[in-house]
Amino acid sequence: MKLSTRCRYGIHAMADLAQHYGEGPQNLHEIAERQQVPEQFLEQIIGALRREGFVESVRGPQGGYLLAKAPGEITIGALMRLLDGPVLMADCMAEGGGTCTRSECCPSKAVWERLTRYFNQMADSITLEDMISDEESDKE
Repeated sequence: MKLSTRCRYGIHAMADLAQHYGEGPQNLHEIAERQQVPEQFLEQIIGALRREGFVESVRGPQGGYLLAKAPGEITIGALMRLLDGPVLMADCMAEGGGTCTRSECCPSKAVWERLTRYFNQMADSITLEDMISDEESDKE
């Protein structure tokens, strides 16, 4: 399993917004600079996050983007599913068995199902607040 660049950049942008939560709208250009993300790519990602209700936009000279919910209410798992789709440990886990011809009789399918379930539970237990708290304690 490997996260896409889109997902990683999206989570970085959301962590940036979480670090600045309560400080007002953050300029897209500044977020892109701080997170070292191409601005045009970030604009597409932020658009998806806004459409799904994770981010709000504020127009005007002092406008920008801010979290639509508190950092403690947004999970990494929800962001991953939005930006990359369902998190699956193997192709056979996809709807209809994916591309695997053995998905009905595979001896390891139960293992992949269990790992997928555990991974998703773990990702859903980590919030943006946890993420930025962990980052700040690493700096100390």
